[in-house]
Amino acid sequence: MHPFFISVFIATNMKLAAAMDAFDSFMPYLLHLVLLYVFAGLFYFLYKYKSSGGGGGPTPNLPPGKKGLPYIGETLDFVLASRRGTPEKFVTDRTTKYSPDVFRTSLLGEDMAVFCGSAGNKFLFSGQNKYVTSWWPDSIKKALMDPSSVDNSSKEESTKLRAYLPPFLKPESLQHFIPVMDIMAKEHLNQHWSPYNEVQVFPLSKKYTFALACRLFMSVTDYDEIENFAKPFALATAGLMSVPIDLPGTTFNRAVKAGRLIRQRLLALITQKKNEILEKGKTVASDLVDSMLMDGMTEVEIGNKIVGFFIASHDTTSTAITFIVSYLSDYPEVYNRVLEEQMEVLRCKEAGEPLRWEDIQKMKYTWCVACEVMRLAPPANGSFREAITDFTYAGYTIPKGWKAFWMVHTTHKNPKYFPDPERFDPSRFEGNGPAPYSFVPFGGGPRMCPGKEYARLEILTFIHNLLTTFKWVKLNPNEKISYIPSPIPKEGLPIKIQPLLN
Repeated sequence: MHPFFISVFIATNMKLAAAMDAFDSFMPYLLHLVLLYVFAGLFYFLYKYKSSGGGGGPTPNLPPGKKGLPYIGETLDFVLASRRGTPEKFVTDRTTKYSPDVFRTSLLGEDMAVFCGSAGNKFLFSGQNKYVTSWWPDSIKKALMDPSSVDNSSKEESTKLRAYLPPFLKPESLQHFIPVMDIMAKEHLNQHWSPYNEVQVFPLSKKYTFALACRLFMSVTDYDEIENFAKPFALATAGLMSVPIDLPGTTFNRAVKAGRLIRQRLLALITQKKNEILEKGKTVASDLVDSMLMDGMTEVEIGNKIVGFFIASHDTTSTAITFIVSYLSDYPEVYNRVLEEQMEVLRCKEAGEPLRWEDIQKMKYTWCVACEVMRLAPPANGSFREAITDFTYAGYTIPKGWKAFWMVHTTHKNPKYFPDPERFDPSRFEGNGPAPYSFVPFGGGPRMCPGKEYARLEILTFIHNLLTTFKWVKLNPNEKISYIPSPIPKEGLPIKIQPLLN
């Protein structure tokens, strides 16, 4: 698997209990730590054995760094850095101490090489299925995927899915989604925003993106049915970064139970749609599930992929929408320019006429703002790979079987690529924009996320409707951000809203 509908799927596996309070989400880690140290002796001997290469043979020139504690490695260091709001510190501390090109660590019980800078990004994106293949942690496979499919080759799955997705995500297909996105955004704002003077942006944006995914992927529009998927989905995604110890009371245990429930409900829905296709002799697909069924995919395959699509199209876009609203609140001059661009689009429309493809193409500055927001508050950290052969990078050997990790934090706030990196400046994305492989929320090069355009349409459509309906102010300008490890406003970004008088 790979970006938007895959890379972002793997990236967003890094999210911990976003919907839970800090106490609840952190306690399982304390339990994991105690349990791990009960068996520390066993893991230590295993760790030493792996570190020595299993006995015999020359020692390769591995990247500099350290593996941290037995089994858990530096996972807790990474989580704690994220919770302090400085996930990039985990990277910068190690690039300063070890190497600006690649360093060694251990995350989620795996030997891992973190590739840094635009050159590291380019190498991994270009080396897919030559040096590396897609990989996802056990926590994802056990929590969200069907057990009968968890041993499928990552390379095979990635190739199959990438071959399948483009028709669904081509401009000619996406154009048909825009009016649906627009109508649903209007309905969402009317139902969940208009009756109130104060709202929380983050949970409401998640409600919108999830409902939209249900509509476009499965033709599910009933509120109760959407909630039946949404509640266990939140529990499942909360455990994707947890240490995969399936004991009662742990975040991972809750995720596994929720994942099992999601698969049961998905299987029932997919089977129902399959029977309808057979009974009615249906030849035109109404949604993504129909398309997969007509292409001969099994119910289990479809279920796995739909789960991935939901994570990719829901979690990350809702985060991006939330922080766009936040940054527009902080920078009135940017807000005014975006508002004028959106009002100009609105003035060119007939009353009640939905947005079209050509309208989205006029929102150039708004997209520059969205990109600058995703640079400073990236919705996903990056993506994992697995070495399928020994290879050399920057003079260091990456052994076969090691995991590789590219992270947005090695470039997004690096002054080498973005001068004065903490400054909010959407003009960075005007003209030719940033240097290649330096701005990578959707991957890059041959591994550019195939769902980038879907995300762009979803974000711009929602922002257009929000800006042309309401004006707002933050209720807590000093609200803290919890990086778990993606950024989440701890209070959900509460704002006071007023109808915009046109």
